[in-house]
Parts: sequence; structure tokens; C-alpha cells
Amino acid sequence: MAIETLQKEIRSSDSSISALPKSIKFLRAHYQKLKEFWETLENDIKTSLSDVLSVLGMFSGEEDELETLKFCLAGSLNVEHWGHEYIRHLSKEIMDEYSNRKTNDEESNVEDLMNLVHKIVPFNMSHNAEPAACDLLIEVEDLNSLASYVQKENYQRVCLYLLGNAKYAPEPEDAEIRRIALDIYKKFNNLPSAVVVALILDDHEEAMNILNNCEDRTLQRQLGFIIGQQRGFLNFNIEEEYEDDVLLEIVGNAKLSEYYKSLARDLNVEDPKAPEDIYKTHLIDSRHAGNLNATNAKQNLASSFVNSFLNAGFGTDTLMADEDSDWINQNKNDKRFSVAASLGLVYLWDEDGCGQLDRFLYSDDNHVKAGALLGIGVSQAGIYNESNLALNLITEELEEANDKSVQIGAILGFGIAYAGTGYEEVQEILLNYISEDDYDIEVIAMAALSLGLIYVGSGDAEISESLTTLLAFNLTDAQLGSKFTRFICLGLGLLFLGRQSLCEVSLELIKTMEGKPNSKYAYYTLLTCAYAGTGNVLKVQELLHACGEPLEEDEDGSHISVCVLGISLIAICEDLGVDMSIRMFDHLLHYGETDIKKAIPLALAMVSISNPTKINVVDTLSKLSHDSDLDVAQAAILGLGMVGAGTNNSRIAQLLRQLSAYYSKESDALFIVRIAQGLLHLGKGLLTIQPYHSHGNLLCKVSLAGILAVMHSCLDFGNLIHDKAHYLLYLFTPAIRPRFLFTVNEELEPLKTSVRVGQAVDTIGQAGKPKTITGFQTHDSPVLISAGHRAELGTDDYVAYSNYLEGCVILKKTEVDE
Repeated sequence: MAIETLQKEIRSSDSSISALPKSIKFLRAHYQKLKEFWETLENDIKTSLSDVLSVLGMFSGEEDELETLKFCLAGSLNVEHWGHEYIRHLSKEIMDEYSNRKTNDEESNVEDLMNLVHKIVPFNMSHNAEPAACDLLIEVEDLNSLASYVQKENYQRVCLYLLGNAKYAPEPEDAEIRRIALDIYKKFNNLPSAVVVALILDDHEEAMNILNNCEDRTLQRQLGFIIGQQRGFLNFNIEEEYEDDVLLEIVGNAKLSEYYKSLARDLNVEDPKAPEDIYKTHLIDSRHAGNLNATNAKQNLASSFVNSFLNAGFGTDTLMADEDSDWINQNKNDKRFSVAASLGLVYLWDEDGCGQLDRFLYSDDNHVKAGALLGIGVSQAGIYNESNLALNLITEELEEANDKSVQIGAILGFGIAYAGTGYEEVQEILLNYISEDDYDIEVIAMAALSLGLIYVGSGDAEISESLTTLLAFNLTDAQLGSKFTRFICLGLGLLFLGRQSLCEVSLELIKTMEGKPNSKYAYYTLLTCAYAGTGNVLKVQELLHACGEPLEEDEDGSHISVCVLGISLIAICEDLGVDMSIRMFDHLLHYGETDIKKAIPLALAMVSISNPTKINVVDTLSKLSHDSDLDVAQAAILGLGMVGAGTNNSRIAQLLRQLSAYYSKESDALFIVRIAQGLLHLGKGLLTIQPYHSHGNLLCKVSLAGILAVMHSCLDFGNLIHDKAHYLLYLFTPAIRPRFLFTVNEELEPLKTSVRVGQAVDTIGQAGKPKTITGFQTHDSPVLISAGHRAELGTDDYVAYSNYLEGCVILKKTEVDE
């Protein structure tokens, strides 16, 4: 009777949360005596006293003794009677005891602990403590049972926490956690979220199964829009799988150009802009204006790039689109390559682009013809059409091509047009250039890079074996020492992008190159690509260690630049890792070698792509843009362009205008300033190159591959971008996408509705239904979405088919109960 009264007193105590109940305060002094008395008991009284001692153990027991758990196991096991604090403390002791038993004996019996766990988890789930339930199941290695406890009311919060947790979990535990989130989404028929998780897992087969098994035709089309954002996630036997031609167009991004131009009409930015509209030389001090206005070959080339970036996807410009334009003749030699290709970017995602570029294929100048082939690839990047124009046009020219520049234009055209598709017909063509010895190293390197782009993240065994054999055994030391060999290394790295330990076999083979030129470059390129976007702390430490190793005399330090890039590449998946990497770069900047400093501006840009809200990154790049080392300064200038890409950010625009005056007499640096200005105003502010989408959860590997290819090119400005390989800047193309929310009705016609756009709020682990945005403004769709912002519907008249309000979203009318 006395023990029952004690239990009742403790449970009914109304003390404040910061104070102990009076009954417990009184009993603490008698804890040892009660324990001794407990030892003498053998009947039901012992069970009742065990419950009381278990609660007292929270406050009076020795930490290492785990007495709360010990007495709980001897008690009635009615743990839900004692409240949240008791449950939390008991969970911690269960985790410790489980760990101790498994450490001492893998086969030890933990059934008693699991019985407790399965009482605690339902309590947590029903009391808004889903994160605590997930943590407990993860620690006792029983997360598979989670789905049976999840309810319709809380499954979203559970999955959100699991996906956030997976970013910090080691391999392969991260994939297991995501797989459970996928199963829960499927259980509650949240197919848009399920598809996103399947794509995060690189499980293309699962994503296709979800798409094909969806019975709601409109929802199926919405899933198609989400898959289409992944670019290149497309089976080219797709006609056999889909009876719905419209779905085929959606997955193949065939409607992207139509919606993009509709957005431009709504925002009244259809009219073409000239490069001078963003140079604004009239705002620059007259002392420098004369140098800036002087016409030379380098600045004409810069204007071609700027024109294509500025008018990307609009199908009209001020320099090239007019068939009577003489602009191409104002450029000479190899520069015509990039000038001709610029028209492809103007016709981005537009089938008409092939027709417009066709006229250059009949030119007698091989550089113009090469540019046309690259332009065809650029214009068809990431879209699918039944006629397969890019393949037919490029293959026809490539079969007859003997000129190196034409071969390069065609090969890179393939790589950009079919990035991520795994298209076998192109593979056969490109492998010929790798397996035969007759071709120039530049052609071989571009074929390797294109294969990496087309099969990005696939881990394809045949291609990886071909590229590894090429690097380790087939190339001479002179070829390995070429400035283009880095692209063979990168092509191999892209095959394993984000695939973690899948690259181990290739890494071992690369180690056999030790002592040969570019051997370390190949090793670290493969390593950094394989762990891209994983947040793997151990690999970051390995790369930092490599940065700290002193170079031998006459040793090439380019691999150190790859290590610096690799740190940002691994860390980009979550905000904490990004902040830590920025601090690392600050230290490396002060104490690092020249090769480290050269890569730091690019690494800073990588962690803040199309996101100028990180003021510390912009400030650091602004300082480095005046560095005495021109390579560091140029990397910083391009970094500013990448950080502001597609945002029209006024502060970065002003910084770049000042830099154009500062470098008015330095043609190479001025060229990079112009490229940065073009990127800043990408698509007149309607486009982005941010590789993450779907609320920052899903990494588009095709986008990241394109950005990486440009960054590796920029580790050697003098020998590549400023020499004859300026065409490599078009590798930004796979990363370009509209940064809009475009709402359509169930017939896929544009639909205007009220939308709130504001700063995204992290709601992971929060109970209830917290607000997901703050400081919002209300607009009519379509709307632009900046980095760190999110949209939600501002009206109850419509319901979205997708949880992710970005890209193209289908809305349906809300059903009104009569």
C-alpha cells in the first residue's frame, strides 16, 4: 500500500519542469536503504518497488551503473506512466547498455532491451517526440521496425528527420536510412517524395517503378516533371514504356523551352539584350573607358560568350541569331569555334537550334564547323526529341571529320547533349577514340570527358576499365604530362560521382601509376568525385592531410588544387559542412602553397553556387580578385560570377564593373571579368546553375559534372581557357536550368495563382505543423525562386500534386463539399 501511494504521489506531482517533485526530494536521502531493502524482497512488492527505484535512479543512481534501466527491467515495464523525462533518460541507458553488450559479445541476447524499446517508441510517436523514437531505433539497430509505428499524422515529420539524419550517417548506413524513408513515403502514397528519395539513392529502377505503377495519370505527369529536373535521367527506349506521349515529353524536358519563354513574356524580358547593356561602360571612369571600348579579338570572343549567357534560351540575340549577321567574320581562327557555338546557347532546349546552326556546317572553316557541332549539342542539352537531331547531325559530320577541332566539337557536343543519359550508341562512337592510338591527346581527353558526362554517376564497368587502362598502361609519359590529361582523370571521376566505395577497384589500379606524370591528379580526382555530396568527414581529413604534405623538388602541385576543390565538393550537401569548409579555406589561404591558393576561390564558389547571400564568401572573393598572383585573381573573378550566376545581384555587378576598370589593360583578366558578368546575368536573371533542387534535397549529378569540368579547366587558365580551349566554358550548359515555379493545370496549360515566396525555415524535428517560410511576399505565378527561398500556395482554391513547389507543378481545383 505504501509503495502504491509513493507511485501515485510521484506520477501526480505538479512541480514545475525545473524542480524535482517533493516526494522524490524526500526519497533521495533513502535511496541506498531502499536498494538494500529491495534486495531482500521476492514477491509482487519487489516489482512495484522496482518501478519507484527506477525513477529514483534518474536522480540518485551512479551514471555508469545504469540503475534506471536495471530496476525498470525488474519492474512492471509500464514505462509510459512516468513521463517524458523518464523515457528520455531510460532511452539513453538502453542505448548505452546495448552498445556495451554488443561490444563485449556480438551474439549477446538483447531481447529484454528490445521489449522495452518497443514500448518506448509508440509512446514517443504519440507524444510529438518522433526524433527521439528514430534515434533510439537507429542506436539499437532496429530502424526497419519504424514503419509499423508511423501514422498518417506524423509520417512527414519522421521522414524529414530521417533524411536529415542520413546526411551525417556513414556509408552504408546512410542508404539504409533513406531506404526506410522511401518505404514510409510509399506506404502513405506520397509518390513525389518517394521519387525524390529514390533519386537520392541513385535507384533509377525504383524511380521508374514508382512512375510506371502510378495509376493517377496527372500525378504520373507530376512525377515526370520531378524526374525531368534530374536531367538525363532518361531511358532512350522510353517509347516502349509509355503510352502517354505527353509523359514522354515531360520526362524528356521537351516542354521546358515553352514554359521558360512563357515566363519571359510574363516578366516582360523577351527583348534581346546586348553585352553593353550589362558592361555599362558609361558608368566607368573615363580614364579606363577608352581601353574598355577598344575592339580586339579577345574582347570580341568575350562578347560572344556574354551574349550567349545573357540571352540563353530566348532564341533571339543582338549578335548571332540574324542570318545576315557578320559577327562571326569579326573573329579569327580558333576563336570562331566558340563564337559559332554561342548560337547553340541562345537556342538552348529549342529544336529550332539545330536548324539555325545547320548553316555553319557548310562552312569551309573547320573552326566554324566545329563550333556548329558543339552548338548543336549545347542547344539540345538535357532534352529528348523523337527525331534525335543531335545524334544524327553530329554523327554524320564526325564520320567524315579528319580535322582535330571538328572532332573535338562533335565529341563535346555529344557529351553535353546526352549528359547523364547513358546512351549506348554514343558510347560505341566515343570508345573508338579511346581504344585507338591514332588520335591526338586532346581528342582522346575530350572523348573521355564526354563519356564521363554521359555516364555520370553510373559506375559503368566497361568505360571505367577502358579509362583506367588508358591512364595506367596505354599513354606515354609525354601524353600523361599533357595539360589535357586532367580531363581523362575527370572523365573517370565523373563515372563514380557520389558513388563512394564503388570506386575502390579503380583507385587501386590508379595507384599503379605512382611516379608517372599526373598520377596523384588522377587519384585525388577520382577520390573527390566519388565522395561528392556525401559530407564524409574522414575523406575531408584525408584531403587536408594531402594539402599539408610538402612537395618534392620540381613536383607538379596540381593535385593539391584538386584536394582543395574536393573539400568543398564533399561538403556541399549540408549547411554545417559548408560553414566548416569556409573556415578551413580561410586557414589554407593564410598558410597554403600557391597551388592551394589558386583553387580556394573556385572551392568557395562551389559551396555558394548561385547564392550571393553568403556575404563572407563574396567579401573573400572580392579581396582575392585583386591578388598579385593573376591565377588567383582570375579564379576569384570567375568565382564571383558563379556565386551570383543568374541572380543579377547588384553588389556583385558593381564589383565586376570596378574590376573591369581595374584590369582594363590586362586582356586575359578582363576576359574573365566579362565571362563573370555574363554568368551573373545568365538568362537575364531567370536561370541558375545551382546543382541542388527539390528543396535542396536532391543533387543533380549532370549539373555538378558540368560545373566540375569548368573548374578543372580553370585550374590552368593560361594553358587552357586563354589558349585555344575557351570552348570548355560551354560545359556550364548541363548545369543551367530555370529558377522558377511554373504552375499549370491538369491539361498542362499555364495557370496563374497566388503564391507566397519567402526565406526557407528548417522544420526538422519540430512538432506540429510549423511554418516552412518566413518574411514572405505574395505574387502571382509564375515566380522566380532565389537561393535559400521556398514557395507555398497563397490560396486554398488549388492543391498541388507535389510537395516541392519549384520547377513545373500541376495544380488541381480544391473540391468543395456541398
